[in-house]
Amino acid sequence: MRIVVVGSQGQLGSAIQKTMTEDELMLVDLPEHDITDLSIVASIRDFGPDAIIHTAAMTNVDGCEQDPDLAYKINVVGTRNVALAARQSNAAMVYISTDYVFDGTKGSPYWEYDAPNPLSVYARTKWMGEQVTRDLLERFYIVRIAWLYGDGPRNFVRTVLRLAESKQMRMVTDEVGSPTYARDVAQALAQLVRQPAYGIYHLPNAGACSRYDWAREILHLTNKLDVEVIPTTNFQRAACVPKQVELNNIIGANLGITMRPWTEALQDYIQHLDEA
Repeated sequence: MRIVVVGSQGQLGSAIQKTMTEDELMLVDLPEHDITDLSIVASIRDFGPDAIIHTAAMTNVDGCEQDPDLAYKINVVGTRNVALAARQSNAAMVYISTDYVFDGTKGSPYWEYDAPNPLSVYARTKWMGEQVTRDLLERFYIVRIAWLYGDGPRNFVRTVLRLAESKQMRMVTDEVGSPTYARDVAQALAQLVRQPAYGIYHLPNAGACSRYDWAREILHLTNKLDVEVIPTTNFQRAACVPKQVELNNIIGANLGITMRPWTEALQDYIQHLDEA
């Protein structure tokens, strides 16, 4: 397949490059390509893609709160431009969304067609990106993931290992989600884009934990058992984030696309951390 990877230098984009090695890829990222510039439509259309995987976004949740216009420009206008490129190319589009479109008050795992209620600028602009995708296209996959980590110098795992050098850290117990390994998502997407089963999917790693439990598991797997993790709650930040979101993968599993438990994926990532 001819596939455009938008946001190719990010954690998920990098994982897609390593996974879809038999496909012909067009890599779209800054500084060469700016999705907020309408010229991106012609650039992608000229490639003649079969599918576009749109991973690019402003993902700094607190940063979105501080600059909502920029968040809207990247996450909504940028997504509209990518969707226009898909429409003009007659290509299917994968839009990567987030568990943060939900408010975390359901009290049980969220199904794919539960009603979103975004709490922050980041979450609202990602939800708007979903709406843009649905408005402009008939052939789309909206894929919600959560707490992504993968290759690269900055992610939660590396942050925990850096904080571990001081032998003590604080982590919240009242934020619950699903740590998700970028390579697992990339492998799921490689299966998904080859099936004309369009719609909404939840594809995080299975299960959920608090950030406190996630940090403890990271330290356990790296044998840093002498580091103290102090539980805390109500961490003050610019953005309001959902307290408990676990995404149910029902529709993807019906296609045979299942996601392994987050603990197994984390162990795999840590075993290969020096290669990342």
